[in-house]
Amino acid sequence: MREYGTRQRIGLIAGPVLFLFILAIPVPADLPAEALRVGAVALLMATWWISEALPIPATALLPIVLFPVLGVMKTGEVTASYGHPLIFLFIGGFFIAMAIEKCNLHERIALHVIRWVGTSPARLVLGFMVATAFLSMWISNTATSMMMLPIGLAVVREARALLADQGRTVGATTGDFRFGVALMLGIAYGASIGGVGTIIGTPPNAVLVGMIDRLYGQQITFASWMLFGVPLSVLMLVLSWLYLVNIAFRPEIDDLPGGRALIESQLERLGPMSTAEVRVLAVFTAVALAWILRGFVHVEALALVTDTTIAIAGALALFVIPADLRKGDFLLDWEHAVRIPWGVVILFGGGLALAGGFQASALDQWLGAQLSVLQGAPMLIVLLTVVLLVIFLTEITSNTATASVFVPVMAGLAVAMAVHPFALTVAAGVAASYAFMLPVATPPNAVVFGSGHLSVPQMAWAGLWLNLLGALLITLFLYLWLPLAWDIDLGVLPAEFGKSR
Repeated sequence: MREYGTRQRIGLIAGPVLFLFILAIPVPADLPAEALRVGAVALLMATWWISEALPIPATALLPIVLFPVLGVMKTGEVTASYGHPLIFLFIGGFFIAMAIEKCNLHERIALHVIRWVGTSPARLVLGFMVATAFLSMWISNTATSMMMLPIGLAVVREARALLADQGRTVGATTGDFRFGVALMLGIAYGASIGGVGTIIGTPPNAVLVGMIDRLYGQQITFASWMLFGVPLSVLMLVLSWLYLVNIAFRPEIDDLPGGRALIESQLERLGPMSTAEVRVLAVFTAVALAWILRGFVHVEALALVTDTTIAIAGALALFVIPADLRKGDFLLDWEHAVRIPWGVVILFGGGLALAGGFQASALDQWLGAQLSVLQGAPMLIVLLTVVLLVIFLTEITSNTATASVFVPVMAGLAVAMAVHPFALTVAAGVAASYAFMLPVATPPNAVVFGSGHLSVPQMAWAGLWLNLLGALLITLFLYLWLPLAWDIDLGVLPAEFGKSR
């Protein structure tokens, strides 16, 4: 049973009070009445999301009830958002991830990556970060960090034991072993940073892509996203590693005797690859290649195939291909498939429904007009402001909820400023994954904090500087790389975006 504290109780009452207050105030002359009602719903949802007065997915269901009751949208129009194609892309990705976890392929991949990178203390941290980031591109950040944590804890325990055998002592209290702190934070950072690399890597990415499709009818392909997201993730990962092992928590030791032997023993424990692992790897590789190559291969007969089609095809293949036909064991069964995070799926749908309400009522355009004070500011300053705002707000609320609220607002601001909507919406969507300070900011932060190897002040101080580094890097990537990667002009509002609105 979850703890229900003061924050939740205040939020439970404050949400409806704010909702009723907004509905009761006079409608501004330049604002449609429906937009005011959508604003009231958005404020209620934001309050309950931030306070977690209700389970976050439950709050995401509010538009289905409130939008029809308030005369904003028909029920069918609202529920269509919960069945958006991007949601099924996410479901397909979750099924593939579950098959990888079922056969334990993810642990084998992680250990091979760590062995390949090296086993000195600094290289071990890098190996864990690379392995976690790669897995997080395809598997949920939470599942990835939870899988990597016991491997990391085994390495830390072994390091302590090996050093003790040599008469070299390290601190026994929380946060005293800098190598352990760096390794734990490396897992958390790797999960959050790697998730940005693909559309399915983290829910805010899918929220962003889905909202762009919902608001503008513009589809961002899997390959297009990777062209932007992977270079950003790689550079941020390298900079984070250098920061961790050279500035924040420089390991006390320059070598780790027996480090490679420890990784080898973990691999030996796994044994040779099973038939299930080989077949799951084949399906995963085929799906990933299809996602990447779809934008470059044009076949008339497959013109209607989308990334969602590929994801569901891969998921179905896992249900069909046997792991051991004699035992009736398949690569994926419903007992495992049903364990995917359905709450995230509902939350994603709620975010799209909220964006639909913003668009249908023109609230996004009105909010954008109110923020037009930024209109004369340089694009770099606007981008940096948006990124910093979202990053630090995400420290205290769900990253998916933050993206769900901010992306449609940024879309309206982009129109008011007559700049390309991708500039500000992508800024808000990506920044929602770059909160590194607090245990409550992201699930990976919470997972590694629970290890007992680091304190809140350590996480907050290291995360503060990484937040600032991430904000600067995202801003520069948006300003310099996004226009090249997606062939757009950030300073121009395309005519088709204005028409679609």
